[in-house]
Amino acid sequence: MDVVNIDKVPKKPLITPLFTGEEVTAQPLLADEGRGYAMSVVNFGKGVRNKFHAHDSDQILIVTAGRGYVATEKVKREVSVGDVIVFPAGEKHWHGATDESAFSHIYIRPKSGQTTQLED
Repeated sequence: MDVVNIDKVPKKPLITPLFTGEEVTAQPLLADEGRGYAMSVVNFGKGVRNKFHAHDSDQILIVTAGRGYVATEKVKREVSVGDVIVFPAGEKHWHGATDESAFSHIYIRPKSGQTTQLED
């Protein structure tokens, strides 16, 4: 059994062209011990989101703080603490903070999964 307290996991800057701003950090939740999935908290500053992208496997998001948006090409929806979102494999989507609130979510997806950015 592993028990991890999110507040004790250091936040590391997450700098990648996938995001619209630089106020993004990640907190990996479990050490790599042969698990087949990746799980991390992603923290977005106000108004920061990622660009349209897709994964080759399902992605699960669990909102842990603030308010944000999740969007596909057809719908944009505001989400808040306690909401759980599932993006099916191959679905073009983005997620991030509202202009008024920072936003954090846990993501869970297979470690072998690939992300493809679909927007500059």
